[in-house]
Amino acid sequence: MDLKEPTRRRLLWTLGAIGFAVAASSDSVRGAAGTGGRGPAARPTPTPAPSGSRPLRAAGGPHAPGRPPVVTPAVILPGHPAWKPTPAPRRKEAVTNLRELGPGRPPGTISLTIDDGPHPEYTPQILDLLAEHRVTATFFVVGEMVREYPLITRRIVEAGHQICNHTMSHPSPFDRIGSRRIRREIAEAHERIAQATGVTPKFFRAPGGAWSKQVFETTAEFGMIPIGWEVDPQDWRRPGVGRIRRALLESKEGAIMLCHDGGGDRSQTVAALRQVLPRLKKRGLTFVPL
Repeated sequence: MDLKEPTRRRLLWTLGAIGFAVAASSDSVRGAAGTGGRGPAARPTPTPAPSGSRPLRAAGGPHAPGRPPVVTPAVILPGHPAWKPTPAPRRKEAVTNLRELGPGRPPGTISLTIDDGPHPEYTPQILDLLAEHRVTATFFVVGEMVREYPLITRRIVEAGHQICNHTMSHPSPFDRIGSRRIRREIAEAHERIAQATGVTPKFFRAPGGAWSKQVFETTAEFGMIPIGWEVDPQDWRRPGVGRIRRALLESKEGAIMLCHDGGGDRSQTVAALRQVLPRLKKRGLTFVPL
C-alpha cells in the first residue's frame, strides 16, 4: 500500500505507543504477582543480626538500595540532654575500708587508690608498674587533666583499672567553695570523664578529704559513693621513698590506700610502689578495685 509520508509517521507513532503501554502493563503484572496483587513489591526484610552482635551496615553505605538504614542508638552519657543520674543513698561519712562497701568480697583484699592525674610522666610509669605486678587500682582523676590528656585517661580504662571522679579543677578547701561551685565541679568532671572514656564514675573523692553536707548530697545526686582512705603515706608532700614505703606496708586487709600520680613530682611514689606491691602480694593480700 502506498502511504503518504504524514500518514506513515502517524502509524509508526501509534504502534510505538501501543508497545510502550503493553510493556508497562506487563511490569505492573509482575510486580503485583510478587505481592499477591496488592501493589508494588515490598522490600525484603533484612535478616536480624545474631544476639549480642553489632548491627552491620548494608554494603555501599548506610542507605544502599534495597536496604533500610541501620540506626545505632546513641549512648546517653553525662552532658547529654536526656541523661538523668540515678541517685545513690546519701551518706554522712566517706567510706574508708572495703568492708563498708558491703559483704561478698573475698578475704585478704585491699584497694590502691591513686589521685590527681592523669599525668603525662607518672601515670604511664604507674600503669606499667601495675601491669608488671598484675595489680588493679582505682584512679580518681581531675577533669582538667582528663581534658588535657584524654589518651592517657583512656589507657587507664583500657588497662582494666577503675576510674572515678575527683572534681574538675581540684579546688581547696573544697567544702568552702559554695554549693553552686561544688555541684559544677562534680558535674563537669563527671561529664568530662564519661565523654573521654565511656564510663560513668560510681565513686567520688573530695579534694583533701574536705567533706560537708552539701558535698555528700551532691555526690549522692550523681549516683556516687563518697570514698576516703585508711592508709595515707602523704606521698604528695614527697617525704622520701622510705617513709612512703613504711606507711603503705602497714596496710591491713580491707584497707583503702591513698597515693598520687599527679599534682607534682611523683617519682618517690613510683619508687615506693615498686617495693610495696610485691611485698604486700607476698603477704597474701589481693589488690581489687573499689
